[in-house]
Amino acid sequence: MRAALLFLLKFAVLFALIASVYTMGDLSIVYLLPPFPTDIDFLMFKQEEIRKPLWAAAFYTHISVSVLCLATGLTQFSRSILQQAPAVHRLAGKIYVFGVLFLAAPTGLFMGFYGEGGIWAQIAFVCQALAWWGLTYMGYATIRRGDARAHFAFMLRSYAVAMSAISLRGMTYILTIYKDYMGWDCTLGEAPSFFCHPTYYIFVAWVSWIFNWLLAELLLKLGIARYYFPPKKASATEKL
Repeated sequence: MRAALLFLLKFAVLFALIASVYTMGDLSIVYLLPPFPTDIDFLMFKQEEIRKPLWAAAFYTHISVSVLCLATGLTQFSRSILQQAPAVHRLAGKIYVFGVLFLAAPTGLFMGFYGEGGIWAQIAFVCQALAWWGLTYMGYATIRRGDARAHFAFMLRSYAVAMSAISLRGMTYILTIYKDYMGWDCTLGEAPSFFCHPTYYIFVAWVSWIFNWLLAELLLKLGIARYYFPPKKASATEKL
């Protein structure tokens, strides 16, 4: 019974992660295909910035590489790949680390200074980009030292922060649905300030990555590393 519940839990988590990565890819691809629309979704609020070549380059680099990082990062937590195809694990890990350190995190940092919601939201996005870069670098540094357990811990934290893009959209959607359900209109002053711009956006800008990081810490505290690094059984000689 316990084994069946564990299998169902693992399947549910894996399905949620794959669905999340697919959703991000689906949301991003519309920007990268002809006619390359600049008046939809996120860019509707960035009409001034998208006309700046440097910001536009950062935006297109960030969304394309971030999706690649989410996809390759997901493979890093497959025990089957880790044990049966270590070369695939290493290759995907190198793509993830290179993408984050040299492309996704730096462009995210640059874009953070232009974030919606004012200075507090901008600080949140800048801190998120720095955390993503730092945790990923530590993941790289620890595996270079041969410390696989520390490497796993830092990469789990790194991927948790990477998933903040999905958390932000999910939290925004939930708050919007609740506001609409209550029939509140921010323009008429009917809604509590928390559910109106920029307050709700500042909230999700911070919580989207801090919550994910805390969740990673909880998983580490609960001993998720044992799933990937089971304790070695003592040999007959060692027992004697």
